[in-house]
Amino acid sequence: MRKPRDFDSELKALADKAKQLKERRVQQLGELVIATGADATDAETLAGALLVIAETADAARKESWRKRGAAFFQGKARGRTAGTDRDNGSTAPHDNGAASH
Repeated sequence: MRKPRDFDSELKALADKAKQLKERRVQQLGELVIATGADATDAETLAGALLVIAETADAARKESWRKRGAAFFQGKARGRTAGTDRDNGSTAPHDNGAASH
């Protein structure tokens, strides 16, 4: 005979896992803010810029931001593995108009 499933313990385990994932996501977002240097920006300005990003429907602008982000992460990965060879022209020019729309 099969042992009955304990749905309560399974639900609790899933809830615990979801909580851990959310905490890890919040921690990673904080680390990203620090890694990009955005921690020097006041919270109101940073929140405003993030709101602009969330509200932007311009696919070309979003793709531009995505490419800059990818270049940032590739630069970080190379920096960890390649030692001092960090500047291979991978940094994109600043898109100062990004938060102005």
